Amino acid sequence: MDLDKPVTRIAPTLPANLEQAGPETAADLAAAMGHSSPAECLRRFARGCRCHIARVEGALAGYGWISFVEESAVEVGLRIRLLPGEAYIWDCATLSRFQRRGLYPALLTEMAAALRADGICRLWIGANLANTPSHIGITRAGFRVVADVAIRWGAAFRRDEIRPREGVPDALLAEMRRVFLGPSD
Repeated sequence: MDLDKPVTRIAPTLPANLEQAGPETAADLAAAMGHSSPAECLRRFARGCRCHIARVEGALAGYGWISFVEESAVEVGLRIRLLPGEAYIWDCATLSRFQRRGLYPALLTEMAAALRADGICRLWIGANLANTPSHIGITRAGFRVVADVAIRWGAAFRRDEIRPREGVPDALLAEMRRVFLGPSD
């Protein structure tokens, strides 16, 4: 998502407070994320990550993390590398009892608006191809799909397959490769 224009915020279908969270929310976040202690959340805050949350009647209903320099997507073997003015949104979730109420796209647009106000010019986000609810929320929030990336692992190799979406300029595709796949030979 390029942030050259104001972000159109999306309202969820239930009353919710959307806000940036700080280290004081680490225990709530850890519980929502299924961690036994807030240590991982505190590490994220300490290294400069931000977190935005959705609260419904005071209860944590959803969250999303933001990185500004580098992030590791260990589950798929990627290291995301960002330039100044870019941010990467990751590790987002809506707790099950609050799903299908528009909280995810509302939270994404809230994050985008806050980042634009802070001078960020481009946001990146990714989702597993099988995660249809995430794809719907990401698209509804205004993100543009650049490409599908398939990573294949062998005994001694890794092969990345890029399937660009129709109409994506070569320059934007090159930026996506830089961010998600790093330098190539």
